[in-house]
Amino acid sequence: MNDVCIVGGGPAGLAASIALRSNGFSVTVMDARRPPIDKACGEGLLPGGLAVLRELGIPTAGLTGFPLTGIRFFGDGNSVGAPFPHGQGLGVRRTRLHEALVARAESLGVELRWNSPVADFSELGHRWIIGADGIQSRVRKWAKLDSTSRDSARLGFQRHYRMAPWSSEVEVYWGLSGQAYVTPVAEDEIGVAVLTRRKTARFHHIVAEFPALQQRLATAEASPVRGGITATRTLRTVARSATALIGDASGSVDAITGEGLALSFRQALLLASSLESGDLTTYQRQHHLLSRRTRLMGDLMMLLDRSGILRRRALRVLSDRPRLFARLVEMHTTEVTIPELLAGCANLGWQLATASLFPGS
Repeated sequence: MNDVCIVGGGPAGLAASIALRSNGFSVTVMDARRPPIDKACGEGLLPGGLAVLRELGIPTAGLTGFPLTGIRFFGDGNSVGAPFPHGQGLGVRRTRLHEALVARAESLGVELRWNSPVADFSELGHRWIIGADGIQSRVRKWAKLDSTSRDSARLGFQRHYRMAPWSSEVEVYWGLSGQAYVTPVAEDEIGVAVLTRRKTARFHHIVAEFPALQQRLATAEASPVRGGITATRTLRTVARSATALIGDASGSVDAITGEGLALSFRQALLLASSLESGDLTTYQRQHHLLSRRTRLMGDLMMLLDRSGILRRRALRVLSDRPRLFARLVEMHTTEVTIPELLAGCANLGWQLATASLFPGS
């Protein structure tokens, strides 16, 4: 038997193949599509995501993109921004990232089988089967790993505009129906992604809630709109016997966190380390712990999405107290401990409460 078959050749599957091949496993990747594989997403890699890419041997300095220096929130007449405390991020087209991952996998000797859909997983002649086939994973269903402890979804849309970026920050616009976030991806191109809980809303509905942004985009050449689903999903089990899940197949965080890819890359390193022992127990145990910080920050941002009163109050408080926002950005982009993260969230809650009691404070 060959060592590992990975079903799904997106970033998560390729990252897993790179980590496993680097640890000496023979690896086959199978995907029904052909590269480069695109997807509607924010296309921003935070500093932590770039660091993990470098651990996988991807030369990030060679990735064609646009350096990202921080994050800025807009909403209800307020604006607040903060730089990344440790290094820069990178806005990069999903297709360029995929090409870099493919090149790294090929250089290591991973067997890549494109245009190769898998019909019967039980007939794969491999010791280990890894499901990296996305949010609607067929491997997950086949392995009976579908049980969730949490599952919710929103609509996401994205398009690109041929124009010079006006900022090196990732800009997040908060509105009544959802968010729009702007990511520079080249010297002459930006990506705009929108997220909404409204099932009938579309890209133009959300952008129309932000007149200043809409005016900036009005005359630029635009690509067709791509759509998809962004899910917040936690699985009870991500590994069983000789099968494991990775990336969105193994659960996901809402796209507004900007950490989906980085989580996949960290899971790839963890998976490779776990398989070295010949036992997936470590992967199952540690998988949930990897995403705790991101899930907590995602929960905080989703609270702002669901409550207009809380969102307006929070944006006003953060605008008045930019150092508090800088601390939240630091917690989101740095490997802080869970107690530190909870303390930071508690501090924000206290600031919101006191701002409500003493509006002039």
